[in-house]
Amino acid sequence: MKGKVSIVTPVYNGEFHLQSMLDSVLKQTYPEIEMILSDDGSEDKTLQIAESYRNKFSDRGYQYIIVQGEHRNASAAINRGLAFVTGEYLIWPDSDDILLPESIEKRVEFLNKYPQYHCVRTLPYYYDEVSGETLKPGERTGDLSRENLFWDILEFKTFVCCGCYMLKSECFFKIYSKRRIPEYNVGQNFQMLLPFMYLYKCPTIPEKLYGVCVRAGSHSRLVLTQEAEEQKYLDYENLVDEIADICHIRDKASRKRILCWKLRRRYMILLKYKHKRQAMKALILLYKCGGLKIYKVLKDSLWVYLENTWVVKKVYPVFRR
Repeated sequence: MKGKVSIVTPVYNGEFHLQSMLDSVLKQTYPEIEMILSDDGSEDKTLQIAESYRNKFSDRGYQYIIVQGEHRNASAAINRGLAFVTGEYLIWPDSDDILLPESIEKRVEFLNKYPQYHCVRTLPYYYDEVSGETLKPGERTGDLSRENLFWDILEFKTFVCCGCYMLKSECFFKIYSKRRIPEYNVGQNFQMLLPFMYLYKCPTIPEKLYGVCVRAGSHSRLVLTQEAEEQKYLDYENLVDEIADICHIRDKASRKRILCWKLRRRYMILLKYKHKRQAMKALILLYKCGGLKIYKVLKDSLWVYLENTWVVKKVYPVFRR
C-alpha cells in the first residue's frame, strides 16, 4: 500500500525491554504504519506484554499484528513477519532499541523527494540500558558520502545497525520473491541488507534517529565458548557464500575479495585460540590472494610466534611507551 511503512520486529524473551520499542513506535509522527511483531518462541511474559498493546495501536490508528512460532533464531522470526508486509516501505528494528519520533517520517520524506533511490539510512546512537548514558558507537560510521555500501557493510567499514535502514518493499521482494531470507543462527542484517546494497545505492541522512540499547544480557553480547564462536564464524562464511549466490557474484575479483574476507576472520579466530600453525596458513593464503602486503605478513607472523612470550610481555610495553 502506497505510503505505508511496515515494521517487522523479531523478539525473544523481551518482557523487560519490548515496551520501550513499542512505545517509540506509538510516538512516531508518521501516520501510516503497520507494526508486525514476530515472537520467536518466548518463554517469559513477552506475549502478554505484546497483547496489552493492541488497544494502544488501535487508538493510534496503526495496524498491529502479532506472529508466533517456535524458538529458532532472528532470521526465522523475520521470515514469519515478512509474510504479512503490505507497506511500500520496510524497516526491521530490534526489540530492545528505540525509534526517535521523526525517524520514520524523515526517511519517507527523503525517499519521496528523491525517487531515484530505493533505500535510505540514518545514523544510530548508543545508550546504556540502566543509566541511559550515551555510549561510544558500537560500529564504525564510515564515509557517509558513499552510497555503494555492499563491500563497506560486508567488511565492517560502516554500520549494519538494522533499525537505521529503510528499504522499498517492492524492490526487496523482487530479491526475495518467496518472502524468505536465508535462515542462520547468525546474521539477519546481512541477509536483509547485502543483496539489496549490491543492487541499489543507499544515501545517508546524517541524523541520529535510532537508539541502540546496550544491554549486558543481549544476544550479541553473550560470552561464547570456543566451540560456539568457531561455529559462529563458520556460519557467517556459509551465509556470505549463499548471499554471493543470491547476488550472482561471479567475477574473479569479487570472489577473491570475499575469500580475503573469510581468511582475515579465520586468522583472527585461529590466533585467539592459539592455533598458531593454522593461523600462519591463513596469513600465507591471505597474502597469496592479495589481501595482505608482504610487510604485514612478516609483522603478523612475528606476532603469532611471539605472543605471550617475554618479548611481548616485557619488551613490547616499554617500546610502546
